[in-house]
Amino acid sequence: MGANNQYLVILQLFLWPSSSDYTVDDDIQDRFFYHKALIEPAAMLHGRRRTTSPNKTLFRLPLIRSKTTIIQPNTSNSKLGTFLLLASIVKSLSEPGGTRNLNDEQSSLISLSEPLVLQILRRSSLDVSKKIDFFKWCSLRHNYKHSVSTYSQMLQTLCINPVIHKNDIFDFLASMNREGVILDSSTFKFLLDSFIKSGNFDSALEILDHAENILDKLNPNVYNSVLIALIRSNHLNMALFTFFKLLDSITDENQSSIDAATCNELLVALRKAGMQTEFRNAFNKLREKKNFPMDVRGYNVCIHAFGNWGELETSLNLFKEMKEKSLFAPDLCTYNSLIQSLCFNGKVNDALIVWEELKTSGHEPDAFTYRIIIQGCCKCYKMNNATKIFSEMQHNGFRPDTIVYNSVMDGFLKSRKLNDACQLFDKMIDDGVRASSSTYNILIDGLFKNRRGQAAYTLFNDLKNKKGQFVDGITYSIVIFHICKEGMIEEALELVQEMESRGFSVDLVTITHLLVAINKEGLKGFEERLMKVIKNSNLMPTLLKWKANMESSMKDPQSRQKDSTFMFPMKGDFKEILSLITNNKKSSRKETIDPWSSSPYMDHLSNEANSNKQMLTSSRGKRVQEKGIIDSFDIDMVNTYMSIYLTKGKLSLACKLFEIFTDLGVDPVNYTYNSLMSSLVKKGYLNEAYGVLSEMGNKKISAADVATYNVIFQGLGKLGRADLASAVLSRLTDGGFLDLVMYNTLINVFGKGGKFDGVNRVFEQMKKSGINPDVVTYNTLIEVNSKAGRLKEAHKFLKMMVDEDCAPNHVTDTTLEFLEKEIEKRKKKSK
Repeated sequence: MGANNQYLVILQLFLWPSSSDYTVDDDIQDRFFYHKALIEPAAMLHGRRRTTSPNKTLFRLPLIRSKTTIIQPNTSNSKLGTFLLLASIVKSLSEPGGTRNLNDEQSSLISLSEPLVLQILRRSSLDVSKKIDFFKWCSLRHNYKHSVSTYSQMLQTLCINPVIHKNDIFDFLASMNREGVILDSSTFKFLLDSFIKSGNFDSALEILDHAENILDKLNPNVYNSVLIALIRSNHLNMALFTFFKLLDSITDENQSSIDAATCNELLVALRKAGMQTEFRNAFNKLREKKNFPMDVRGYNVCIHAFGNWGELETSLNLFKEMKEKSLFAPDLCTYNSLIQSLCFNGKVNDALIVWEELKTSGHEPDAFTYRIIIQGCCKCYKMNNATKIFSEMQHNGFRPDTIVYNSVMDGFLKSRKLNDACQLFDKMIDDGVRASSSTYNILIDGLFKNRRGQAAYTLFNDLKNKKGQFVDGITYSIVIFHICKEGMIEEALELVQEMESRGFSVDLVTITHLLVAINKEGLKGFEERLMKVIKNSNLMPTLLKWKANMESSMKDPQSRQKDSTFMFPMKGDFKEILSLITNNKKSSRKETIDPWSSSPYMDHLSNEANSNKQMLTSSRGKRVQEKGIIDSFDIDMVNTYMSIYLTKGKLSLACKLFEIFTDLGVDPVNYTYNSLMSSLVKKGYLNEAYGVLSEMGNKKISAADVATYNVIFQGLGKLGRADLASAVLSRLTDGGFLDLVMYNTLINVFGKGGKFDGVNRVFEQMKKSGINPDVVTYNTLIEVNSKAGRLKEAHKFLKMMVDEDCAPNHVTDTTLEFLEKEIEKRKKKSK
């Protein structure tokens, strides 16, 4: 290479941009300096020209002579000098020994500066441990002090893996405090985000404490990261406090600093934790702010939450607000949330209309949409709709999962369609969908309820002996409940012992099944045996203590003044039942529906959201709430012992128990009120039952369930008011649903009231909804027709019962004997 070429290389070095202006890979740059563009120092720095043979390397600059001799070029060009020095230091740090290669004599030649240190710390080719050593080595130089930028760069380097370098990060933060170096909010946010992404939430909170101690005011954006850390580490109360603190500090000028995604994550966490009050407080606080950061996901979260908590009105109002303000167009998730809310609140007919509307709104249903609408139909016994949508789901290419199969199977079994349920189970296995323990629990429970107890018990025993988790604690609880109903207490205790030996927890549900059965049968000594059997449960000591306190309270004398007052003040009688059921009032103002709207029926529902329509929940109240000892133990035990007293016919003791615990502040639930009303109706205390129903409404207990209306129909039947029953039924069928028990009750009420048009209408509606009549249905139909002298119709239903292969019971025998006598009487009269 000639002299001109040598000068060309030097010129390239002079014109090469600084490291802050270029993006060439560090390793390539190093190789360039060492192998392509470095000139012998003696020749270059003293201006001498050196000739070489053509076969030898023309440019040679051994910057590190012997071991680590550093030669700092003395050149007038600062860029060349910086690059040469930078390459030399990086080379020294990369070799074994690291900073020990930079001895005092040599390091004195190095003029440390912030740009130089930053360039070394930014080198991707340099190991993190080498950077840490170099950073500390620089700190010991008497003529150099680290700046905010160098600390920030070092911390960002460590945050590549914050879990491994956690201690180093906190060491650097402590060093900053000692040296009086203060980082800005953006750097702290970077640290917070790094720890949060790595899942180390506690360290993120430590970073926050450190920041608040040294900074007068943090940028509100920092708190978005803090909130996420608190939420994901399950410190929800602290997250709420921080959230409210952030909102209070926000003015119209910095309103945009609230992160909508963070708000949504907080609301989702509160919903999943069941913190309704806290969720509502956060929701209301957000709405107090101008332009609160609620995006379409935020609306969907709130619509879903309020709908599942029975506040359908709020969900519909939020949907209406979305459309009126033209903030966001409802998406598929919005429709899914609304359909689920409508199903949960017993508005399945409306949900089915919205389902059809969804398919014409520009959205296509997904697997979740199919799942929720099928589940809603199955819970409300609309099995014809459920099977139709199930087939449509498969036709559109969606494969039903275990949850969908379980829902449809459960619906078939509750609708007394045992054959359909068994065929669906076979199809599930053939399609390769794995059956879960829940699947077998549904099947076993359904077999028991469909009078196939022997088959259910055989299946249970077969599953126990198979390898794999096919039975669980719930399976045992189901079997124990059903055999207890048959009076098989000894066998139930053996199963409890078996549960313990298999490691399953004997929960409060199982214990209450046994307690009710033991007391119903009047067996002495079995409670003590139960306590001995359940050795590993921490519930028994609590239960026994509760029972002792309850029995002691029951023995306390009541004041005469209190005894003379009604426990449930009556403001009318049972005949005024319609006045207690909210009327479906039409809105006084004319609805204005946008003809171009993609969701006209949803618009209609939203406009009627405040009309206070009567809701009917799709689930029955449970005796045991299963929320844990702290949350619901008292009301669970009140319900259990009320069941015991009511089973024995001790209504006065049940009322006294109710009164004692409500005075202590225990809040009754649907099951509590329904149990009392049912017993009062059976004993003929209809006005007292009406008082219970009135108090249930006054205290705004959750919406009436199917058990509540079963009691109402039973009461109207005792009054002989089939006309009132018909009026109540017409209101329920608008948006609610009827279960098998309610259909049977109505057939009995209408039949005994001589309203056979009503009997036939209810029976046809029952079959149309997808519910198969059971033995109770046919017994009732045969009985009411026989007693009314409608022998031909009674015989028709008997034939139908035989054709449907519905197994008779002892009541059937009595009913048929009565029918036979009536036929004989008619024959004698005809003669």
